[in-house]
This record gives sequence, structure tokens and C-alpha cells, in this order.
Amino acid sequence: MESSDQVCSNMEEHNFQDWTVRYRSSHILPSKCTDNCKSGNTECTFCRYNHELNLTHLPEMVFPNNILQLVHKSGCSVEFNAFDALKLVKSENMNVKISCAETWKRAREDTGLVERTVGDFDWTFQTNYKGTFSNLDVHDSEVGIDMEKLRQKEEILLYRNLTLFEDELHDNGIAVCSVRIRVMPSGFFILLRYFLRVDNVIIVVNDSRIYHDFTTDYIILETAQRENKVSDLRVPIGVMNEPDEVTPLLALKSSKCQKLVIPKCDL
Repeated sequence: MESSDQVCSNMEEHNFQDWTVRYRSSHILPSKCTDNCKSGNTECTFCRYNHELNLTHLPEMVFPNNILQLVHKSGCSVEFNAFDALKLVKSENMNVKISCAETWKRAREDTGLVERTVGDFDWTFQTNYKGTFSNLDVHDSEVGIDMEKLRQKEEILLYRNLTLFEDELHDNGIAVCSVRIRVMPSGFFILLRYFLRVDNVIIVVNDSRIYHDFTTDYIILETAQRENKVSDLRVPIGVMNEPDEVTPLLALKSSKCQKLVIPKCDL
């Protein structure tokens, strides 16, 4: 029997070449346990998130049933979900908070958000989540995604955009993790993005771009971390509010390219 927080989902399944794409979207995580879970029994999603994630509290909006999954006929898979993204929110991700804490505190002394910087908790929920990969052989690579090929006009067979979690930082900015997929006749392209904007303080973007050409036996994964203080960005506020517009303007802090080799199918 499904728990109450697993119903009312929008579910789709599509087949492209050797891949099955599964997409599911649903409502946000409830604010309390709705299944009267008891210790030792199977937990509902709310209890699992609260018991298994090492977080003082969760983002304002978590979408536990928003899942994008791609399964190859060989058995390997690529998946994106909120739980795995939030597992990477740890105290070691406090650099954004510490580097601008005094400026941020002075600008926000009259809000309740200042108290959330105390201790080891990263109130920005910064995550370096790249996706959840299974049965793929990963190698570092110097060959990146052919962006010129991606810019070529092709029929869009499938396009979906999912939010995994979001927090408005008590109206002092936004932290959001989302994933979107585009499938063309030649392959698929996925953008997983964590976007942070603390008003008047800083903008951070962690991107994972994933591309697969259906004629190849590998997936290309490109990751990039970008960051700028707001005071260093000479752009209109409207641009800062649009991740797609502001991301190319941010300073690149680190990047990496990897090749994910798809296993051969048994004959």
C-alpha cells in the first residue's frame, strides 16, 4: 500500500533508442508525519527525510516525489532526486556563509534569518549533487560537450523541468535545486543546477551538464562551480534574478569533465 505522500503523482514513461525515460512530479513534502510512523516500522517520506538527513531542518519546499530517471537496456541508470541532493548538504559547505557573514548580518539584523547562521548548519542548502549514477564506468576526460552541436536546430521529442527543493531564505534571496531534460532525435541533454542568491551578498551556481549522443557508448558529464559577490556584478537586479542570464557572468571557480561509459549489453 502506498503511503499518503506518494499518491497524486504525475508519472510518465518514454522510450528513446536504448533508453527509457521516467518522469514523476508531485506535491511538496508534508510538514509532519501523516502515516503515524513508529520507530522500527517502514517510514513515510517525511520521517525518512527527517531521520536520515543530517540537517537541522529542511528547505521550505522539498519535492520528494519529483524524480527524473533514465534507464539503459544494459541496466545502467541516471537519476535525479531531492533526497540524494540534500544528502550532500553538510557543514563543510559553509564557505559561502562564512565569507560574507558580517556583511550579511549587518544587512539582515532585523530578520529571523540571522539566527540560522549559528552552528554548523548551512542555511543555504548548498549541494554539489551531480546526479545518481548506477553501473556506469566513470573516467576523467578532456573532451567536453559539443555545445555547437547542441545549438543546432533539432526536433524536441521531450522537454521536462523539475524542482527538487527550494528555499526563499526568509525573503532574503533564494536557494533552488532543479533539473531539466531535453531529448532530441540525436541524443539527450540534462542540466542539473543549484542556484543560490543571497540578496546584496552573493550568487553561487553549481551546474552539472550531462549529454549523450545515441550513436556513442558513453555519456559526458561536465560540472562547474561559479560564484560572485553581488557588489562585483555590474548588472541590473532583473538579471541577477534569472539563473540562465546571470550564470555566464559569474567567475568560474572550478570545473571538471568526465566520461561515463555505458556497459555492453549481453547478447
